[in-house]
Amino acid sequence: MATAPTLICIPDISGFTEFMSKVDFKLGSKVIPSLLNNIIYSNDIGLKVSEIEGDAVLFYRQGNLPTLKELIVQCKPFYSDFYSHLESLKSKYASNNHSNSIPAILGLKIILHFGREVAPVAIGKHIKLMGEDVIVAHRLLKNAVPIAEYILISEELLAQYTCVIDNEVEWAEISTCSIEDEHIGKVSFNYIPLKPLL
Repeated sequence: MATAPTLICIPDISGFTEFMSKVDFKLGSKVIPSLLNNIIYSNDIGLKVSEIEGDAVLFYRQGNLPTLKELIVQCKPFYSDFYSHLESLKSKYASNNHSNSIPAILGLKIILHFGREVAPVAIGKHIKLMGEDVIVAHRLLKNAVPIAEYILISEELLAQYTCVIDNEVEWAEISTCSIEDEHIGKVSFNYIPLKPLL
């Protein structure tokens, strides 16, 4: 199993549990897969899909990293296309009593992390990413960020760039935060609100 430096990107649908508990199963089983497909088709920088995880897509890219600007620019269509699709789904399923819940409850957050030793492993017809940094990326989903929709960029990923992140983000202020885990220790990150892009 050969490891390689790897960009990990997880667009995650926020509000998923609340949405699935409030709407009927028939609507939920149409809306969520459609949104996940929309996220996959919004990928313009050659990210590969490792897994689809219920309410999230686990993308990865090995080899040369995209520039920080390319990463930030990629997050914009992930978000704007997602919101356009929420509205189109609301219209499409307008006859359903819960159609207003589609844009009212659902949102998007995007986790970006870098791992030095990550290996894609074939399991059946699927590729599963293995390595501690895959665990870190998933752990970053559980954080204390006080807003629901944001881009989270780990310090490990930012350390791969010489440019300053503030120069790449013109629509919002960048804040810092961290998580603490008994197994992986402290992981620091920056986060950028996505809501101002709407």
